[in-house]
Amino acid sequence: MQSALLLAVRHGGRTERGGRRRSEPEEADKSRMKRTIIKDWKTRLSYFLQNSSSSNKRKSKKAGKHRNYFRPSPEEAQLWSEAFDELLANKYGLAAFRAFLKSEFCEENIEFWLACEDFKKTKSPQKLTLKAKKIYNDFIEKEAPKEINIDFQTKNMIAQNLQEATHTCFSVAQKRVYSLMENNSYPRFLESEFYQELCKKTPISRAAQGT
Repeated sequence: MQSALLLAVRHGGRTERGGRRRSEPEEADKSRMKRTIIKDWKTRLSYFLQNSSSSNKRKSKKAGKHRNYFRPSPEEAQLWSEAFDELLANKYGLAAFRAFLKSEFCEENIEFWLACEDFKKTKSPQKLTLKAKKIYNDFIEKEAPKEINIDFQTKNMIAQNLQEATHTCFSVAQKRVYSLMENNSYPRFLESEFYQELCKKTPISRAAQGT
């Protein structure tokens, strides 16, 4: 009887140890998945930074203007959580947010907002009209390639404004898209693995401390 009990206890112990071993691959899978997500983010971010850098190359005369393209310090990244405007004002932060929206299949929102920002800076009346039509064709009209989610009345108002394009043609739509990003996508970005990784402070090595 005692030997039977001993065998049962030993068998139970092996089962428990076996249970623990089964959880280790799960942890490894989670770790691999996290690394894959962050790697994918970095690839997308690199793509956006390269495109942004090449498009602004002609405008920039000083190398210092590209400082924001470098990975921010954890303190700088943490500032992005204080306000949505802080994130959009930082070139690295903006590129990171675009990469995040791309992963959520709603990058048309930030692209529309950026197109509107560029549109408002246009001085030539001819260019203003051309840009207004392009924005309408790309983002506003029904079944546009990057159609944004705005109501029919706003779309109709924009179509009427295009007859005499002004800098305020897309103001209402831009505000709504901004609010949509600020209230929905922005909080999710702050909770993302990639953003949390940027905010982590790397431990200082003993060698670095000694220098």
